[in-house]
Amino acid sequence: MTQTSVEIPAPYKNQVETSKFIIKHDSCLVADDPGTGKTRACLDAIIKIIKKDPGKWLVLCPLSIVQASWGNDIEKFQPKLSYSVAYAKNRAAAFKVEATIYITNHDAVKWISKQLKADKKFLDGFRGVIIDECPAYKNRMSQRSRAALHVASHFHRRVIMTGTLNSNGVLDVWHPMYMIDGGHRLGGNFFQFRSHMTTPIQVGPRPEMREWREKPEATAMVASLIADITIRHKFEDCISIPPHTEHYMYVDLPNAIMELYRELKDESMLLTNQGVVNAVHAGAKVKKLLQLVTGAVYDEFGDVHFIHSERYNLVMELVEQRDHCLVAFNWKHERDQLIGLAERKKIPYMVIDGDVSIKNREKRIKEFQEGKYQVGFIHPQSAGHGLTLTKARSTIWCSPTYNAEHHKQLNKRIYRATQTRKTETIMICGNDTWEEQVYERLGGKLEKMDDLLDSLQQNYEANA
Repeated sequence: MTQTSVEIPAPYKNQVETSKFIIKHDSCLVADDPGTGKTRACLDAIIKIIKKDPGKWLVLCPLSIVQASWGNDIEKFQPKLSYSVAYAKNRAAAFKVEATIYITNHDAVKWISKQLKADKKFLDGFRGVIIDECPAYKNRMSQRSRAALHVASHFHRRVIMTGTLNSNGVLDVWHPMYMIDGGHRLGGNFFQFRSHMTTPIQVGPRPEMREWREKPEATAMVASLIADITIRHKFEDCISIPPHTEHYMYVDLPNAIMELYRELKDESMLLTNQGVVNAVHAGAKVKKLLQLVTGAVYDEFGDVHFIHSERYNLVMELVEQRDHCLVAFNWKHERDQLIGLAERKKIPYMVIDGDVSIKNREKRIKEFQEGKYQVGFIHPQSAGHGLTLTKARSTIWCSPTYNAEHHKQLNKRIYRATQTRKTETIMICGNDTWEEQVYERLGGKLEKMDDLLDSLQQNYEANA
């Protein structure tokens, strides 16, 4: 796809700096915040690089932004670059198209790796790879991460990008960095890296029941080790934008529901109108307790047992008080209950989750930005990266998530460069329930993430 007669807006100062940094370093980490325009910075770098070092480029990114972010940004900012989009249904054909940039989703690395094993020349002519949202490969043992390492090794230039580098701690950083520098900075052995950065703490009766807690100096050490190939810009330092606030809304569950909650907590079993729900171990019990707070629990067959609608009534009251907003949900029963209430109240809504096709997702995003919908019901994993939903000024979390990356990324959908109004994140939390612990742990993860990013920024500014 190519377009040639487009008026190209000037890049921001931080985008110019990021482009120059990518050009200067064959391998680098772009740790700029979500919303700072990393995609455009990469494209500006590519068009200059290929003048001196001609070749094709591969982009690996979340499925939701293959076209919505990368394809659209090429057309808007660098229309002279040709590109081919490779989805699961057309990968082979897409890689045969003559183009400069080939954009595909993270899961495609397994397919690309397979092609390379069958034909070592499959990536001949390629010079660079950009791995957008590199935490997708933080688990070094997953098939996807191993395939990504194999694929990345075939490129002279390697760029990894994310504004949420260590959502679970510094151990998340090792494999993404290993993909671009082969262990030069953080070491070639994960277990040695772990022993340097963490301390094993036994958390159960058996020796193998332990967790690895970060040493006090771990964040600063990692930031220092990767500083020479890392660029970092904070969103608020780059973009003039109205302020964003975050606050909790604590609610009491009715006594009848709290009695059920305590029954499940104490007995690991709950009798409902539809049957019996059992929690076979501690992890399952916590999950079911969290589900119960939001109105339903799932049994061992995956069937939903509806208990109450208190949470959804509250959420929809908040929606009715706002012109446009997003509501984050974690389970399908939440989505279905929210949809049902929106339809009864005749509130225009759209949904983005794993059941929505890419084509329909892009259509709904466009329509939301045009003001067609008052609320978007969003699953964080399906719409947490790269999308612009700035028609909304509020993000409401119907229930909490443990995933710091999903939490931060989804909140950034409304707090972006084109936002003209004050924005807010509302996190609903049930008093005296497990939701309090989830938000507490989430806060700890977000604090560690910010500490590392702040250290990276300080190192970059000191060396700039």
